[in-house]
Amino acid sequence: MDIVELKPVFPGVKLISPTIYRDDRGYFFETYNTKKFEEKGIYFNIVQENQSKSKRGVIRGLHYQKPPYTQAKIVTVIKGEVLDVIVDIRTDSPTFGQYFSILLNSSLKNMLYIPRGFAHGFITLSKDAIFQYKIDNDYMPSHESGIIVDDVTLNIDWIMKRKLIVNEKDQKLPEFNATIFNTAIEYNQNPI
Repeated sequence: MDIVELKPVFPGVKLISPTIYRDDRGYFFETYNTKKFEEKGIYFNIVQENQSKSKRGVIRGLHYQKPPYTQAKIVTVIKGEVLDVIVDIRTDSPTFGQYFSILLNSSLKNMLYIPRGFAHGFITLSKDAIFQYKIDNDYMPSHESGIIVDDVTLNIDWIMKRKLIVNEKDQKLPEFNATIFNTAIEYNQNPI
């Protein structure tokens, strides 16, 4: 398993590339290993694991939870391919207000560790995709928030320009500038 921090691009964010063992039966790889993760600075207590299926052009996001229910995530694609997007909303970060995107797909089986203090979303690029993520803190509806996916300040390149599908709830999310006052709090990367 190879774990690489995307520093100095986005401090704390890590790309996880598993070692895949293949033979005539199929394949095997570790999706989580506490010892290996902690050796690379990922202190993660899985509280919940979620999975979604989306068709081509679906954008889910950009979501985050406000303190004290902020969440770190480990995300991967079980089937298909997505463009995974994170936005740094840590006001004390040198990359505050910037976004990062990466292709995640079921062939590479790559994973992304996203520390607390990021808004997160993805767009499905394949015919459909099954997306899975582990989270380290309880989901609390009263503390959920987000940023509208077509925010002009962030100007995210979602790759696909037509036939985007965004649910009604996500279409009503505020613009990035409206979220600054909600994020002016230190985000702890370790579980509470």
